[in-house]
Amino acid sequence: MLAFRDAVAEQHGTDHIHLLFNNAGIGGAISFVNGPREDWERTFNVCWFGVYYCARTFMPMLVAADEACIVNTSSVNGFWASLGPTQPHTAYSPAKFAVKGFTESLLTDLRINAPHVKAFLVMPGHVGTDIALNSRKLLGSGDVMDADQLATLRERLAAQGVDVEGMSDEQILKGVEKRLTEFRDRAPLTAAGAATIILDGVREDRWRILVGEDAKMLDARVRKDPETAYEANLFGRT
Repeated sequence: MLAFRDAVAEQHGTDHIHLLFNNAGIGGAISFVNGPREDWERTFNVCWFGVYYCARTFMPMLVAADEACIVNTSSVNGFWASLGPTQPHTAYSPAKFAVKGFTESLLTDLRINAPHVKAFLVMPGHVGTDIALNSRKLLGSGDVMDADQLATLRERLAAQGVDVEGMSDEQILKGVEKRLTEFRDRAPLTAAGAATIILDGVREDRWRILVGEDAKMLDARVRKDPETAYEANLFGRT
């Protein structure tokens, strides 16, 4: 990040920037109980420290501008730490909660110490990006898996209601690839559409930017009854 900052300053001949977008994120490493520690920490480190180190590195250049904005991407999983009742979500969610808390704490810090700099918190729902596909590759669970990884994958799919009996390892992997591709292609909002919502939110000076109708719906439901947010029938309640 320090090298990136120095390159920006040199290539643009400047000591300041006006906009900083922190959009780091990978998924995966879902279980704290029985998942690999290395995958858990890599997911958490990218999703949290990717934001932290970028903010820490570029804050002086934001402060040096006449006005500036820092825009941090959290997630709906930054206020709801779940993917549903059948799948743990223990690395990505805590990191996105950290991004949310950090950004909200900056509101007061910046108002006191750098009032010309504003912080914005972005919480997207389902957006059509390659995060799921790329995360699988980055965490080493792509087309090559050992026997233990395949067994864990089979158990996870079975718990989600997928009939894995009689399926070969190759069929399992192809099925997962298909599901992750559909996650991207069938999203209710494109990446370009999400970017438009984010930029409009910054222009309108709305520090809390929910991206997508699903994000708004989930935010409302969790706020309405937070103590039951993790029950299996969350989406069945009115």
